Amino acid sequence: MRDSRRRCGPAAKKLALLLLAAVLLLHGTRSDPEDERCLTGLAQSLEDPGGRLVNWTKTNFAAPCSGFTSYLGGATCNNGRIYKLSLSNLSLRGSISPTLSNCTNLQALDLSSNALTGTIPPDIQSLVNLAVLNLSANRLSGEIPPQLALCAYLNVIDLHDNQLSGQIPQQLGLLVRLSAFDVSNNRLSGPIPASLGNRSGNLPRFNASSFEGNKDLYGYPLPQMKGKGLSILAIVGIGLGSGLASLILSFTGVCIWLKITDRKIALEEGKISQLMPDY
Repeated sequence: MRDSRRRCGPAAKKLALLLLAAVLLLHGTRSDPEDERCLTGLAQSLEDPGGRLVNWTKTNFAAPCSGFTSYLGGATCNNGRIYKLSLSNLSLRGSISPTLSNCTNLQALDLSSNALTGTIPPDIQSLVNLAVLNLSANRLSGEIPPQLALCAYLNVIDLHDNQLSGQIPQQLGLLVRLSAFDVSNNRLSGPIPASLGNRSGNLPRFNASSFEGNKDLYGYPLPQMKGKGLSILAIVGIGLGSGLASLILSFTGVCIWLKITDRKIALEEGKISQLMPDY
């Protein structure tokens, strides 16, 4: 009896280890339901006229990763989760789906150099691990969502060459890890927040190239707007001219009044002298 236990012992241990490995392997290939919702919604919001989204099918959305291996073109996995999406320069159309917020393990999102339209969804605030956001060279419109400030690990925000409007949110200055920031060539207006344009301490500073190409955007580090300077001078000139004209008119009026008064006095004196008797 003891001999049979000794013989079966090592075999049973090996079998148990194999079963455990199989369970772990199956667990590792199982998709996170949040990632599946994220990818499904993103695929539905995008148009891929060139067929560049390789293997972006419902089947692969259910299990996009196997450990560090991704079955989706442009996607990178880490421990069975999507942690990077790089879909730049693929001639994609459509919009950015709010369901991206479900890819909560995402650290880098690059949708640059496509033809995407619509707004930047504020739902991106749920990507708390996001470090790189590159949506440049598209046709995105609307305002920059201030909710991006909730992505505390953001190192890069690149939104240049879009059609974004409104003001740059003050809240973005709270991103102390931000080392690259570019909103050039948009339709932004108003003052550049001092927390971005004139950062203090050891925080990385951004030069004028990060903000230029926005007609109605002003403030440091952009040079003084010449158009505004001319308009101010024109206003001052008009004010001075109007004041001088008023002064001349007033002076002329006073002179005319004095002449009329002198004539009246002279006439009155003549009448009085005629009425006085001669002695």
